[in-house]
Amino acid sequence: MPNPGKTATFPVFAPHSPYAHSIASLSDGVLWVCLFILLIVIGLVGYSVRRFRERPGAPQPELIYGNWKLEVGYTAAFIVILGTIMYFSIRSMYASDPETIKPDNLSIVAHQWWWEVHYPGTGIVTANEIHIPVDVPQHVALRSADVIHDFWVPELGRKMDIIPGTVNQTWFSADTPGRYYGACAEYCGKEHAWMRIRVIAQTPSDFAQWEEAQRALPGAPSNGIALQGAEYFQELSCASCHTIRGTAARGDIGPDLTHVGSRETLAAGRLQNTPDNLVTWLEEPDLIKPGSRMPNLHLTRDQRDALTAYLEGLQ
Repeated sequence: MPNPGKTATFPVFAPHSPYAHSIASLSDGVLWVCLFILLIVIGLVGYSVRRFRERPGAPQPELIYGNWKLEVGYTAAFIVILGTIMYFSIRSMYASDPETIKPDNLSIVAHQWWWEVHYPGTGIVTANEIHIPVDVPQHVALRSADVIHDFWVPELGRKMDIIPGTVNQTWFSADTPGRYYGACAEYCGKEHAWMRIRVIAQTPSDFAQWEEAQRALPGAPSNGIALQGAEYFQELSCASCHTIRGTAARGDIGPDLTHVGSRETLAAGRLQNTPDNLVTWLEEPDLIKPGSRMPNLHLTRDQRDALTAYLEGLQ
């Protein structure tokens, strides 16, 4: 698999795209303004408690019914503060949601509980891991296959709801090679917490290598056990739910597995993609991800090992 580039180790909310930067700048600015106001209020309260506290022998304080200068002053200050925040909020809205006439770079379909990722015009379909070249804005069409979801990768841009029966759009990009992590941000059922997103931003040359590898059909099984696994995949119900390009498997219920061996995770981030974990996933999917549509086929040990050898070989 092509090198995805330097691993990003930034705080999860650190902006790494122009869209995310506009949102983070607004958030930081409002935070500092609110902190400044809080300190003023704390100071005034502290001063008032000390200056006007009751003292032994002190006369009854004089009642004050109003101070028009003070009232006009703080009203004007609040108008200026809120007007400034509104101005920068509108700027941030335009920066994080620009007009565009470009065709979609990506088409993403949200399922309970995984992500189906299409690269229009290339024939590439993957799941849960989104590869992009750095510094290239991604215009994304978002669809839902079932319930309401929400696409959110904090470091790269805004959140966007995904509503059944309609197509929403969003934009994101990355300015540094690395891995950026996100999740569904709208509760969508039992395994909502394990509907993870992994955006892998690559240099243009590394992305081109990845894209070339994904366009190609997977090679034929190279050993006897993997060949047996390919036969099991067709004989069992696997081919009814999953697609593997270049084979008779054309299912559209579960993720496309054409290059599943090159992915970093299984079950939308629930497991690292290792042979042992794949065995566990095939053996007890309900234990790993309760409620998922991945059935327990009650595989024999030979079937499980053969399927694992075949799927891990799909690079």
